[in-house]
Order: sequence, then C-alpha cells, then structure tokens
Amino acid sequence: MAFNGTEDPIAAVRAFNRFYTRKLGVLDQHLGKTPFSLSEARVLYELAHRDDLAAKEIGNELGLDPGYLSRIVQSFDEKGLITRTPLPADRRQYQLSLTAKGRQTFAKLNLSSQNEVAAMLARLSADEAMRLTRAMATIETVLEPQQGRPAAFVLRSHRVGDMGWVISRQGAAYAADYNWDISYEALVAEICAQFIRNYDPAREHCWIAEVGGEPVGSVFLVKATDEIAKLRLLQVEKKARGLGVGRALVEQCIQGARERGYRRMTLWTQSILVAARGIYKSTGFELVKEDKHHSFGADLVGETWERDL
Repeated sequence: MAFNGTEDPIAAVRAFNRFYTRKLGVLDQHLGKTPFSLSEARVLYELAHRDDLAAKEIGNELGLDPGYLSRIVQSFDEKGLITRTPLPADRRQYQLSLTAKGRQTFAKLNLSSQNEVAAMLARLSADEAMRLTRAMATIETVLEPQQGRPAAFVLRSHRVGDMGWVISRQGAAYAADYNWDISYEALVAEICAQFIRNYDPAREHCWIAEVGGEPVGSVFLVKATDEIAKLRLLQVEKKARGLGVGRALVEQCIQGARERGYRRMTLWTQSILVAARGIYKSTGFELVKEDKHHSFGADLVGETWERDL
C-alpha cells in the first residue's frame, strides 16, 4: 500500500492500521503452534525483560483484564514458570519473577519469534530493511516523542560492513583517548573475525547504535560457556555520548543474554574506562577480579565484572 500525501490523513492511518494488523497476524500465527496465547507471550516477555514486576503493573501496562491476568499467572505458577512473592506494602498483591524453567521457556518462544521476523526481513534488500526500520522509528518518535533527549537513536542488528566499522572506530577511539597502540586494533579485528566465523544467532549477537542512519556505537554478546554469556567491545562515539547510548547497548545485551537462556554474564574491562564502569555498575554488574598487566602499549589494571541473569 502507498500514500500519495493528498488523501484524508484519518483514512490513511486507519488503512495503515488494517494493513499492519494483517502483517502482525501473519507473524503471530506461529503462537498457535505453542502452548501460549498472544497475551501469555506478552506477559512472559515483560517478566523476561524487567526484574521483580508486580502483577498489577503488568496488567496496567498491557491493558489486561485483572481476572484474565490472574488466570495467566495461576497457569504460569502451576507450570513452574514463575515465583510469586507477596508485596510487603500490600499482601494481596504479588511480585512475579521467572524461574530458570520460565527463562528457558521464554528463550525458546523468543527465538521462534525472532526467526519469523528474520524470515520476513530476508525477503527485503539491505536498503529496504533499513528504510523499514527507520520508518518504524519515525512512527514511534512522532507518536510518542521523548522529552529532553537532543537526538533519537536506534539499535539494530549487525550487517555486512559493520565489523570493519567496529574495528576502525575502536582502534582510532582508544588511540586518541588513551594512546593505545595498534595492537589493540589487532585484538578487535581478531574478536570480530572470530565472531563472524563462528556466529550462532541462537547464542550470540551484535547490536549497532545509529543516529540519523549513522553508526555511533556497538556491543557484542558472545558465548563463554553454555550458561555464561560475555559482553564485549562496548563503544560509543564521542558525538553520541550523553544520549544514553552506552546504557541502552548494555541493557540490550543483558536482555539478549536472558532471551538466549544464559544464567550469568561476564565482561573484561580496564579501570581507566570510568564511563563504561559506571554503566556496568548501574546495570547490576559487580567487580569480582582485578589484574595488573601491560597491553596495547600501556600499563593497565584489568577488571572482570559479573552478574546473574
């Protein structure tokens, strides 16, 4: 469908709603092959992405009838997918959390949904996919503008050409900011090459942050063990700092690890990277190990940070 700009805007929006509803219907048909309804899948999604939610909060945000939500919660409890803890302020209300079984169940459901969307996008060229995601971002920001943010950014999956950008920008940025030598760029190149050669979308991912279609940051989720994920190569361009890009990338990486069924997450950084360390601490990571070393032409203190998922 296409709009020529001269038609009634109300009719145009209603026509788009009908079109997009049909598209969503196609994408959600796979839920009929699972034990979950669309509403149940939405509740699982909220629980997987936010810690210790109250049942009432979920109902309000998703617009679910309290009685219907109560039946969903009871069903999840009976299946061992959640734990329920009475809220201290109101013993009639419950705080909900996914169990290990619940996280594994969501990971399978989420992967199925990712594959459905990937199949739809596979029919598009790289340019068409970019136009689509930018149009979606435009709709979102126009209908729900975010106050106080000087520029909007989007996070997208990596595509051809991104690894070269990551290697170049990481090497240049750390040379300019910390006087690291070219051996760091060589390390980044090795990490990126290994990521591409061994890429398993069910266990790993890379996210690129963009402002106005221009890359401004990146982060990698890679497999350490079957239960431990590793966050690697977080970087944000100077011109994009202060927009919340770094935190958004880290939070997306944490969510991605949860969705893929990992139980714990680890990362290695340096003590001089103050901004990154602040993000890690504020998103639940804890410093567990320090080691002095000489790398990239500098004397450094390496740090290992970890958190449960």
